Amino acid sequence: MGDLEIRAAVAEDVPAIVEMLADDPLGAQRESPDDLRPYLTALERLSADPNQRLVVAVRDGRVVGTLQLTLVPGLSRRGATRSIIEGVRVHADERGSGLGTRFIEWAIDESRRAGCQLVQLTSDNTRTDAHRFYERLGFVASHVGFKLQL
Repeated sequence: MGDLEIRAAVAEDVPAIVEMLADDPLGAQRESPDDLRPYLTALERLSADPNQRLVVAVRDGRVVGTLQLTLVPGLSRRGATRSIIEGVRVHADERGSGLGTRFIEWAIDESRRAGCQLVQLTSDNTRTDAHRFYERLGFVASHVGFKLQL
């Protein structure tokens, strides 16, 4: 396998990102690769926000992973800044290659560099393999999450 580059996502990466987001039973229900306009608009918003990092993993010129890292300054925990890892996807061809581990380690290191005291993430209840993966990396399932669809 070639070298891995982790870099900020650009508009040309959006089709590959959306393809990965849609490549599972949950994503297939909520993503629409047929119309990239909303994703390109979202990328513009993300790129303009200094607390957002939408990144891709590129190997041999091909986008093989993506994640979003959000920095959240706060008052709790003595004014701690935390980071949230979201939208983690690894291309089907790369699963089991160690890319996911490298990607999450990158996000943790980036969080440390940004002065975060806590890294958190959520994972759908049905993603039991993902839960084992995150636990293996030291994450603890310490909270119950709630959502309200608007």
